[in-house]
Amino acid sequence: MSAPRKAQRELTGRTVLFWLLGFFGLVIGVNGVLVKAATSTFGGVETSSSYKAGLQFKSEILAAERQDQQHWRIDGKLALKGGAAVLDLSARDAQGAPLAGLSAQARLAHPADGRRDHAIPLDRIGAGAFRGQAAAEPGQWELFVDLYRGDERVYRSRNRVTLR
Repeated sequence: MSAPRKAQRELTGRTVLFWLLGFFGLVIGVNGVLVKAATSTFGGVETSSSYKAGLQFKSEILAAERQDQQHWRIDGKLALKGGAAVLDLSARDAQGAPLAGLSAQARLAHPADGRRDHAIPLDRIGAGAFRGQAAAEPGQWELFVDLYRGDERVYRSRNRVTLR
């Protein structure tokens, strides 16, 4: 004797439609969640306008060439002390004399998340000497140092540093 067979459900167009709509709805929902997570957590935009940066490219090249011709020597020491990054800078001309009449700005930029950047306010502690500190975490950073004479930037340095 054989067991009674269950009646098989018929596959209809309506069932296929519901399965397709459910599948694509799930895919769209998951993609929406991932896109929201990606756009809300990524802060690593290098420039807000590539067009404007492209227009300034030639002037940046000329500024770099003028900087190279000055043969200035900028020495810096960056150390992590008690949760703060302490930066000491020394600026000297080609003959080794301290550079006077300059102001300085520094910034620690996180390589992947611009929201974690820290400006380092620098105080002049002598002719061509600056010191500043800002809260920072251990890790890899980009250190930007700009020297100004009045409103004109006369020197820019960009270095990858590791805070330990």
